[in-house]
Amino acid sequence: MLLSYHTQGTIEAGCDEAGRGPLAGPVAAAAVILPPGLKHNLLNDSKQLTEKQRDLLRPIIEKEAISYGISIIDNHKIDEINILNASFYAMHSSIDRLRIKPGALLIDGNRFNPYAGIPHHCIVKGDGKYLSIAAASVLAKTYRDELMVKLHHEFPMYNWKQNKGYPTKEHRCAIREFGVTDYHRKSFKLLPEQLTINL
Repeated sequence: MLLSYHTQGTIEAGCDEAGRGPLAGPVAAAAVILPPGLKHNLLNDSKQLTEKQRDLLRPIIEKEAISYGISIIDNHKIDEINILNASFYAMHSSIDRLRIKPGALLIDGNRFNPYAGIPHHCIVKGDGKYLSIAAASVLAKTYRDELMVKLHHEFPMYNWKQNKGYPTKEHRCAIREFGVTDYHRKSFKLLPEQLTINL
């Protein structure tokens, strides 16, 4: 059973990101403030849910949340500042979009760049422990997946609607055959024989 964090009287925002590992596309992040006492039997770490379950939860979270923010950071920015910093940047940007300033941030994972003026708590596997982080994980994942499906129609040979840009065998075979697009992360090792392909 997922919990609310227990800082008495403090408005808390859960934060999570999606898309650190893919070879193509952006990283997405979400920050979510949930009302006290909100419960939903499906709400869990987005990786533990089916795509159908995530799509079902997204409008519920958007409707029930006191406030939420979404941020998408493209592959060019990822290449410029590296994926870890881009993930932190995305989370900061999602917090910027909240209509209410939270008193504390609940961060999924063990590292975070402090957000000015708001204390944070890093929680390993927090998306499976706290409702607000789980909600953020669902929003980040569904928004990113939706964008990758749109990009798939531009470059269907990579099958991004299915693999969402992750390094599947199929995706890497397509890179080998068709080369890279403007959406690929040039700073990532796209192929084992990286040095022999023209980026």
